[in-house]
Amino acid sequence: MAEWNTYYRNEDEDEEQEEGEQSGGDYRITGRDSLVFLVDASKEMFIKGEDGEPSNFDMTMQVVRSVYMSKIISSHRDLVALVFYGTEQSKNPRNSFKHVYVYHDLDEPGAKRVQDVDALRGEKGAQLAAETMGSGATSLGDALWCCANLYSDIKLRLSHKRLMIFTCRDGPHGGDSVKDRQARTKAGDLKETGVVIDLMHLMKPGGFDVSLFFCDIISPPGDDGELGLQVEPCEKLEDLQKRVRAKEQKKRAMARLNLCLGEGLNLAVGIYATAVTARKPGAIKLYRETNEPVRSKTRTFHTQTGSLLLPSEIKKAQVYGNKQIVMERDEVDAIKKFDDPGLFLIGFKPMEKLKLHHHIRPAVFLYPEEEQVKGSACLFSALLKKCSERNVFALCRCIARRNYPPRFVALVPQHEEVDEGNAQIKPPGFNVIYLPYADDLRTLDVPHCPAASQIQVDKMKEIVSKLRFKYRGDAFENPVIQQHYRNLEALALDMMAPEDIEDLIMPKVNQMDGRLGPLVDEFKDLVYPENYNPESKPAAKRKTADAGGGAEKKPKVEVTEGELKAHVQNGTLGKLTVPVLKEACKQFGIRTTGTKKQELIDALTEQLGS
Repeated sequence: MAEWNTYYRNEDEDEEQEEGEQSGGDYRITGRDSLVFLVDASKEMFIKGEDGEPSNFDMTMQVVRSVYMSKIISSHRDLVALVFYGTEQSKNPRNSFKHVYVYHDLDEPGAKRVQDVDALRGEKGAQLAAETMGSGATSLGDALWCCANLYSDIKLRLSHKRLMIFTCRDGPHGGDSVKDRQARTKAGDLKETGVVIDLMHLMKPGGFDVSLFFCDIISPPGDDGELGLQVEPCEKLEDLQKRVRAKEQKKRAMARLNLCLGEGLNLAVGIYATAVTARKPGAIKLYRETNEPVRSKTRTFHTQTGSLLLPSEIKKAQVYGNKQIVMERDEVDAIKKFDDPGLFLIGFKPMEKLKLHHHIRPAVFLYPEEEQVKGSACLFSALLKKCSERNVFALCRCIARRNYPPRFVALVPQHEEVDEGNAQIKPPGFNVIYLPYADDLRTLDVPHCPAASQIQVDKMKEIVSKLRFKYRGDAFENPVIQQHYRNLEALALDMMAPEDIEDLIMPKVNQMDGRLGPLVDEFKDLVYPENYNPESKPAAKRKTADAGGGAEKKPKVEVTEGELKAHVQNGTLGKLTVPVLKEACKQFGIRTTGTKKQELIDALTEQLGS
């Protein structure tokens, strides 16, 4: 049975495996991600900001909704929960904790949950929250204990457990030392079980002092690349969404390899994809009577006997020199395997040796894995520092996975960059550039075009300088994918019509015309002939026969009177073509009522048959 189970795998399991390899190779091995939103429901959270700005509670609900939507689209198997603390009403498993309201249990997000969160937004949402939950006493320790029970009730394997606290009160217990101590103890218990606690503190009058209480509650950053505690509270919705997005998106490695710097000197590194092409999800086949997903299975049968074949009965073959070479499965695997997965250092090259045309596929990012091999981060940092100082890149041989062909890669050093708020923009590490083999390079026959004059080049430089702008890849969304998900959202949430999207890739013609002014017309006068209209299509010129183009006109075929009479007597006038019949009618002065072939035949038969 073990042989059957390992060979006859379901097709949808293979698809999930490929999906896991793209987003992170260890997804299926380690389990699912989980996220709990622990939201303060005190009266201070419902106070609106100045100039009609939304309240902290409203901003939090918008962020929760956006996370729900992103989870549904990108990773629908993750688990999400929404819990309120500081409420007047209590709703939790077994109702063991007062003033804790579990709005959503830890489960996969869906359309119903998005609708529930939508109902808590705006003024009507604040009224519904006041009627449903209300605001009461606060015990953060009980709320954390309740969240711990949510995790313990889950029977699934969880790869990552995160808890986010949303509040605008830096002293939730009002100086009650007993409740403070209970909350710190429970937070410590949660962190020991692998739960990462983050604080999303919001603006309040007088500022938010993290050092009063929450600095002992939250978890320290897991690695250097993770965003640590931000001292300044969030004032705007965009800042809150940015912080939540940076925390809830788990960085999964495409592969974890050993980087061999020499004999007996290895360090562990992880390969990460910094950008992945967004695609529409594939259609799922459903059983039409129950709408349940259909699981497809593949079996192999003998063509002559129809019997089911065992894996050991299947072999593979290749024809060489008109002879079929049969190979076992193990032999095929041995042929495919070049070496074990890993990175092997070959040497170093100056940065000027790396050319732009060497980038044959999107680059990935290399970062040390200290948990795999102790001391990897220190050795990696030393290598990165020396490569940057000497302006060189490391040339390596890379085998990303088992049975993958080897590739030459260039490890290009990258320094860490932070913004004004000390938030990381670029992490320190190596960009992995895949280099081409000699077989990948091609020689192209470049067409020879007339060269532009210096005046034309200068005029085009003026146009380019006028249209320059600072490009940011994250400022442009794919309109096709956005429209696709808007339609799905409208269907799932029973909306009357999908939300309108703005196509950001369409050029702003009016703004461009205003910037350029008369430069375009001046450039046209320099390049194109007078009265040239690029939108009008020139009429195709027909070549004459003397010039060798086009079809030559066929000479007229004349038929004698005797031949015509013979055709009439034999009834074979239909074998003649229409032009020949017309010419015969003109030759004998026969008037016809039409130009159809049968009418011409009838006229000639009537004239010559009499």
